[in-house]
Amino acid sequence: MSKPEYDLAIIGAGASGLIAADFAVQLGARIALLDKGPIGGDCTWTGCVPSKSLIKVAMVAHHARNAARYGVATSEPVVDMSTVRDYLHATIQQIYKPTEPETLSKKGMDVLIGATRFLDPHTLEVGTQQIRAKKVLINTGAEPRIPQIPSLANIPYSTYQQIFGNDRLPEHLLVIGGGPIGCELAQAYRRLGSRVTVIAEHLLPREEPEVCELLNRIFAQAGIERQVARAESVHGAAGAVTVHTKAGDATGDLLLVATGRTPLVRGLGLEAANVRYTKNGIEVNQFLQTSTKHIYASGDVIGGAQFSHLAGWQGFQAVRNALLPGNNAGTSPAMPHITFTSPEVAQIGMTEEVARQKIAAKDLLIKSFDISKVDRAVNEDDRLGLIKIVARTNGVILGASIVGERAGETITEIAVAMRNKLKLSDLAATIHPYPTYSTGIQLLATKMAVEQAFKGTSGKVIRGFSALWR
Repeated sequence: MSKPEYDLAIIGAGASGLIAADFAVQLGARIALLDKGPIGGDCTWTGCVPSKSLIKVAMVAHHARNAARYGVATSEPVVDMSTVRDYLHATIQQIYKPTEPETLSKKGMDVLIGATRFLDPHTLEVGTQQIRAKKVLINTGAEPRIPQIPSLANIPYSTYQQIFGNDRLPEHLLVIGGGPIGCELAQAYRRLGSRVTVIAEHLLPREEPEVCELLNRIFAQAGIERQVARAESVHGAAGAVTVHTKAGDATGDLLLVATGRTPLVRGLGLEAANVRYTKNGIEVNQFLQTSTKHIYASGDVIGGAQFSHLAGWQGFQAVRNALLPGNNAGTSPAMPHITFTSPEVAQIGMTEEVARQKIAAKDLLIKSFDISKVDRAVNEDDRLGLIKIVARTNGVILGASIVGERAGETITEIAVAMRNKLKLSDLAATIHPYPTYSTGIQLLATKMAVEQAFKGTSGKVIRGFSALWR
């Protein structure tokens, strides 16, 4: 029996695969979208969608609990986790519906559900079916990284793959890990009413030091407890679990392990396709090509930064490179990321430390200010936060960090500026609506641009011209 032949086979229908498939169909290619199911990947089922929905529920509880501060009398909120779980599932289903296999098939792609592996560089087995493809794009994502902690395998615990099915509010949640997932869920459960302990040496260790310090203060004010150390062992007894560290022990009734994610490469038969990979992911060049040139890979499976928006962008670039002449790079310095704590933490480009390692101090212009200088933040009672911009002295923007309730939206202005090579003076000269969080970008950019313009000889010249016109 002959095997169906495609211009492009896309393995994995998460954020990267779905965007890639849509673009490939628009180019007129005959494509097969392959996934073990369900369509949507981590982002839809166990990542962005349920986590942000849970954060919304937690924020409602938080506002109800603190309403009296603003002159609104309420009673202590009562959280029904079964109803919370139903709400999370409802949001998942609403976002999943446009990506159901039947809907995708109507767009002009063949959707094949089943475990997928290479038989040779052009032949793929999907369940019990075999297909051939001229080109292949691998977008299989990642899975939870489980640390080697003695006795952990013998203790019931959750990762992000199970926690959103939880229908019981724990008395005391233990979180191993201080990255974005651990921080977001620790704060959410604390706001829902659980006692929470985070076991980690640092919170958001890749962010600016002042951001980490600020988040530590915010968590402490919220009553989130810390064991500032690595988890060394665990044990369970009578429905409780204890995590042992050099800083002390923590005992709770629910354990969340949030120690990162590892690229999902097992079971793909990559050896049969001559595709090189390591435990850190599939190896690709700057154009997202693997060691087998007609096979591409994008998103979390190639390692590096793991964000849905980056995966989707890379999926698009990979299809463009596979099906059109020329090549686009698969990375960008203007790549923002956000941790959806309250306040949010957003960052793009270089941190100050990275900039100082690469660029002479005399060529750098770095400034920050407290978000309480932004009037909208004061209106919203968003008083703990900051805006920081890292730039060259000529005004070229290298990076930024924002902590605030709308940091995720505000950082987009910096992303557009960096992508289009706008300078601090361009941000300063652009009229921003008032009162908005984005005016903070304008205020800081103006301060930096004006201070630089008035330095040294240029400042004397400007003042001289001003004196002549007075």
